[in-house]
Amino acid sequence: MRSESHSCCRTHGKHTHGRASSIIVALALGAFTLGMASYMTAGLLVPIGASLQISLQAAAQLVTAFTLAYGLASPVAVALLPPHRQREVLTGALLILIAANAASAMVDDYRLLLLLRAIAGTGAGVYLALSISASAALLPAGQAGKGIAWIMGGMASGTVLGVPLSLWLADLQGWRAAFWLTAALGAIAFIGLILKLPALPASHPSSLRQKMSLLTDRQTVKILAVSLLAAIASLGMYTFLAPFMRSMPFAGFSTVTLWLGIWGAGGICGSVLVGPLSTRLRATTLTRLIMTLLTLSLALLPVAAHLHLWLAAFPLFLWGAAGWALQVPQNHALLDVRKRYGDGNLAVALNESALYLGSAMGAIAGGLVVGADVSLWWLPVGAAAVAGSGLFVHWRSENR
Repeated sequence: MRSESHSCCRTHGKHTHGRASSIIVALALGAFTLGMASYMTAGLLVPIGASLQISLQAAAQLVTAFTLAYGLASPVAVALLPPHRQREVLTGALLILIAANAASAMVDDYRLLLLLRAIAGTGAGVYLALSISASAALLPAGQAGKGIAWIMGGMASGTVLGVPLSLWLADLQGWRAAFWLTAALGAIAFIGLILKLPALPASHPSSLRQKMSLLTDRQTVKILAVSLLAAIASLGMYTFLAPFMRSMPFAGFSTVTLWLGIWGAGGICGSVLVGPLSTRLRATTLTRLIMTLLTLSLALLPVAAHLHLWLAAFPLFLWGAAGWALQVPQNHALLDVRKRYGDGNLAVALNESALYLGSAMGAIAGGLVVGADVSLWWLPVGAAAVAGSGLFVHWRSENR
């Protein structure tokens, strides 16, 4: 373990800044693939259902399998992985994601496809956690936030740009072509990492019980709580963006594609701009600013949407930027807090689980609002209140 850590330091010393950047680009391309794989299946449910002769409800379970494995199985996998094989585990997780996507393009059995989506979700979750840690380790002290921003920007781009690209290809060549595309892009990233990624520092060996003890660390739990509340607000509201925008008095304006695009463009910008900011501001300060922006943008959304159609674009863009940018300082803070314990990878994996759990909780809460037959104006108002509670939790944790 010690020799690998020293080897990494020696190798890192030889790398120019340009080579470190090229490695992070390869890591970000893997995250781009992950972003595509995470969300494109939802847009392929109808053709998959018709091809495999299953109901739409059954096809939707393919999304559930990926999500549950990503959010629940990947932290367990990270906790059980050998601490002195970080490079091999990272590239292996990406290889699993590639293989699962390629196999998904070839199978005709629903149950097997369900299993493959779960395997892909596990590989994706492990890859993201380790790539965030690796990107932070590859750059000099004080620059870790930039590396994390590249990874989150890659994932945001995969969601906002990659998913429409995959669905367009599926319209031309069939749904299997979308999975082949994700596998091909992942393979390019894999080759780049195999050729350029140096040995990564080994984490401190510890038992599973010791690793899970991080859930009793108050500082860690507070960071995860902020991520959870932010996800409930941001991702939960995103689930109902289409019905909310259609409920506004827009004189028959019904398409939501434009609004999703504005939100996504904000997400990409936020992911890119937060990198330089992370080198100038402490992670806790940056988190507080982003949570404030998230709260205000969600609160402003219904007001702007009622005043004029195009005014809604401004809070939508800010909401997308804040929602995607937040995880850069959050993951940076988790790595800093858990660095001395050697379980930073697990902390990051649990943070991703908090995001998926928050998304599900937000969707449930939003469903209750919609089912109550009240004005959908309450959706962003409630989301702003939840984001505000996350800001309060963060403020209290910093002032104790």
